[in-house]
This record gives sequence, C-alpha cells and structure tokens, in this order.
Amino acid sequence: MKTIHSPLHALHDGGMELHRGELVPCFEMPARVDHILAAIARTGWAVEAPREYDDAVLARVHDADYLAFLRGAYAEWQAEGRDGFMLPGAFPARGMRRDRVPAGLHARLGYYAFDAGSPIMQGTWQAARASAFCALTAADLVAAGERSAYALCRPPGHHAGRAMFGGYCFLNNAALAAQRLRDAGLARIAVLDVDYHHGNGTQDIFRERDDVLFVSIHGDPDTEYPFYLGYADERGAGAGEGYNHNFPLPRGTDWARYAETLERALGLVADYAPQALVVSLGVDIFEGDPISQFRLGVEDFPRLGARIAALGLPTVLVQEGGYAVAGIGDNVVGVLAAFAGP
Repeated sequence: MKTIHSPLHALHDGGMELHRGELVPCFEMPARVDHILAAIARTGWAVEAPREYDDAVLARVHDADYLAFLRGAYAEWQAEGRDGFMLPGAFPARGMRRDRVPAGLHARLGYYAFDAGSPIMQGTWQAARASAFCALTAADLVAAGERSAYALCRPPGHHAGRAMFGGYCFLNNAALAAQRLRDAGLARIAVLDVDYHHGNGTQDIFRERDDVLFVSIHGDPDTEYPFYLGYADERGAGAGEGYNHNFPLPRGTDWARYAETLERALGLVADYAPQALVVSLGVDIFEGDPISQFRLGVEDFPRLGARIAALGLPTVLVQEGGYAVAGIGDNVVGVLAAFAGP
C-alpha cells in the first residue's frame, strides 16, 4: 500500500492545550508520525511525497476567508511583537453575534476556533497545507485506479469544519479527499470515521449533501470531546437528510460491542453503494490511549482493517487521532496490513 507523507508536518510542533480544565503539553505531537513511519518501514511499503496543489483546491470544502485567516494569522501575531504559540481566549457563544467576522486578530482567533486545544504556531499553516496535500494525493491515486492509498496526515483533520478549527485539526483532510474523488467524476463517496472522537467537521461540511455519506463510530458526546455534536439523532439536513449516521458508544466499549456496531455502520455503507470510500483512521480507540476511553486491544486493529477491506471498495485511508505514541505505529499498520491482505 502506498503511503503519502510530508516531513513538513514537523513544522507544527510545541505549544500547550487546555485539556479538561488543565493547561498541558499537546498530546498531538510530531513523534506520532515517527512511530508510524518506523512501523511502515518494517513492511517494505513505498512512501511517497505528496503532489503540490493550488490553494483553490482547499476552497472546495473550506471558506475562503477562513483559509485567509489560517494563512496569515501567525504573521499578524508576530507583527504584534509576539512569538510562541497562539490560543483563543474568547468565543462567540450563545447570545453573541456570529454574522460578522471581527477585525481584530484575537477576536478572529476565537471566531474561527471552537476550543482552546489547538495552538497555532509559526509552521502550522505549512504543516496543515502539506497534510491536506497528502490526502489529496492519495485520493488522486485511488481515482486513477489504485485499490487503496494511505495518507499519513498530520495535523489530523476531521474536526475542522468549513470555517472552523479545533481538536488539533485545521484543514479537513478526509473531506478534501472525498471532494477530490467527487471532482474526479465519482458520483457517490462514503466517509467512515472510526476515530474515538466524533468527526464534527466532516459532518458540518457534508450534512446537506446526498453525494457523500458520512458514518461515524465514536465516544458518546454526553461525556466525550467534541461534546456538542455526534448524537444518533443527527441525520443530515435538506438534501442530506438520511445521509448522516452517528453511532455514539459508551466508555469502556470493547471489541465485541464495537464489532457489532461496526457491522451496522458497514451495512449502511454497503447499502449506499459508493464508488469509493474514505476512512478517517483514528487509532485512539486503543485501550492504552491517554485521552480516550474505549478498550480495543492491539489484536483488534487487524480485525478492523479486514472488515473494512471486505467492502471491496477503492479506499483512501486518512490518518486522524491516536495518542498512545509508542503503540501508534503497530496499531496503524495492523489496520493497513489487514486491509491490504497477503
């Protein structure tokens, strides 16, 4: 299986996040990619650099003013005589206006963010852009006839909406891959999100569309991040009504419970009969993950990969979460190797 990877991911490094009321070093770190690459090296699979794309491709799923903010935010920060990392300090909550974009940098930072856990630093835009290019390249390979391709994306992407960032995500890599497949002429695309945390950004982008099915299995938003989206009654809107399916599961979910839900999710994908599949591959469903609460073991990741492969669909696998850094490589390759088969 071809792996698409950019070393520019390492430009997004450092900073702190506000995690459940505490300011802590970011769980999302460059070492995650190092461990995945080491595990992939043991397989002998090819690792390729992403192709270059015009930023207009990013505007296929993200608003132009949001992209302009991400592109220039850190330079504005430096122009104020600051360095280090940026975190928002205020958000337009209920009763506040969201119909106009404020002029000030700090107001815009909170306007486009939905948490204080995703610091912007000097290399964030370059890293996020390169991460998106990995997903776009993998999509182009699949559209050209490859059975599958793996986009080793960092920063991850599934929490980034059309005009918002959070959850370590700035550009929605899975959504960009799905849109790229649509733009290549494929009529129906399915996105399966198996990350522990609900892909609220992907749902935001596709909730009113019937040409991209979104199916997510994740921790119950009553207690799990991102909290305010991911309930089972969210079914899409307008033309997208019935094309959004959420499967929230409780803390402590093990493989038996997860596998039962996975079969239901895969059944929905099969019934939709897509021409290609995009998988938001978060391995933070692992029992050792420091910020997640499922109980899947190392032996369960090949089972997950084999079941997804059984759909028989051309597939783009996009890296999302997974914060048990020492084990992330084995868990990712467990999925990919089982998907690829002998």
